[in-house]
Amino acid sequence: MTERPTLAVTVGDPVGIGPEITVRTLAEVGASASARGVVVADPAVLRRAVQVCGLDVEIRTVSSWDLPPEQEGVIDCYDIDVLGEQELAWGVVDARAGRAAVRAIEVATKAAMDRDVAGIVTGPINKEAIWAAGSKHLGHTEMLGELTGVTRQTTMFVVRGKKIFFGTRHLSLRKALDQINEEQQVAVINEALTALRVFGDDEPRLAVAAINPHGGENGAFGDEEIVHLKPAIERVRATGADVTGPVPADSVFHQLLQGRYDGVLSQYHDQGHIAAKTFDFHGTISVTVGLPILRTSVDHGTAFDIAGKGLAEEGTMKSAFLHGAEFSHFADRIRAEYGS
Repeated sequence: MTERPTLAVTVGDPVGIGPEITVRTLAEVGASASARGVVVADPAVLRRAVQVCGLDVEIRTVSSWDLPPEQEGVIDCYDIDVLGEQELAWGVVDARAGRAAVRAIEVATKAAMDRDVAGIVTGPINKEAIWAAGSKHLGHTEMLGELTGVTRQTTMFVVRGKKIFFGTRHLSLRKALDQINEEQQVAVINEALTALRVFGDDEPRLAVAAINPHGGENGAFGDEEIVHLKPAIERVRATGADVTGPVPADSVFHQLLQGRYDGVLSQYHDQGHIAAKTFDFHGTISVTVGLPILRTSVDHGTAFDIAGKGLAEEGTMKSAFLHGAEFSHFADRIRAEYGS
C-alpha cells in the first residue's frame, strides 16, 4: 500500500445520485485528504456524472491499486467493466444498474480484504435493482457480511467526531422494546466500548441512553431502566469500564456534544437518528462495526427523483470519505479486532 492510504469508493446505484455526489466529493477534497480515493465503477458512469455536475475534471481509468502520483483535477476510476458505454435512464430501477452496484461492492471489498486498499466508502444502492440483478441480500450490510465471512455487524454513526450506537435498529418501537433485556444490554454496551477503542478512543467514555421519559422516574414512567439497563450498566462498570447511565434521552446527546462522553448507546433506531441528523443531517455518516475491513457509508438513499439533475448535495459523501480517510489509520486495529 502506498504511504498515503487508498480508499475504494463505490458510487452505489449508477442511475441514482451516487455518481454525482462521488465526483463532487473527489473533485473537492480528493487531492487534499489524508487518503486518496479511487472510484470503483464504469468510467462512463463517472464521465456522465461530471458532465451533469459541470465539473472541470478528468476521469482516468486505472487497473491497479498501486497508483501513480495523483494530479489535481483528476479522478481515478478502477474499471469494473459491467456497463461499458451504456447510458441507462436516470432514476429508474434497472437490473443492469443493480449488477454494476453489486460488482463494485465485490471488487472494493476484495481489495480491502487483500490489503490493496485501507478501506471502502460506499454510496447508496437501490434494493429493488440489486434484487432484480439476482442478489439475495437485503442490502449492503448483508452483502458485506457474506463477502467478509462475518455474521454479526453493528452500526456506528459518526457526526463531527461524535459516535452513536444502537441497541436495536430496524424494528418497530414495540418490538425493539421487547428485545431489550439485561443480557442484551451487556452485549451491546461491550460492543460499543470495543468499537470506541478500535476507532481511536483508547479510554472510552460511554453513556447509555434511557428509554422512558426522565429515565423512568424510578419506575413511575416505566421500569426498563430499573429491570434491564441499570443492572447491565453495573455489570459492565464492575469490569472497570467508564459507562454512565441510564441518562435521560432528552439530555444525553447534548452532553455528548459538550464532550462529556465519547459515545452514546441509543436504545432504538429513531432515538439516535433524530439526534444525529438534527445536529448535522449532511454530516452524519455510518460505519459498519464488526467487519474485518473499514467501511464508511452515506446514510441516505439513491434519491431517484433528482438523479441526473446536478442537484444532489454531496455533504454526506464528503463526510463519509473524510471520516474514512481519518479511520484508515486504524485499519490494522480493525483487522486485529474483527478478523478471523
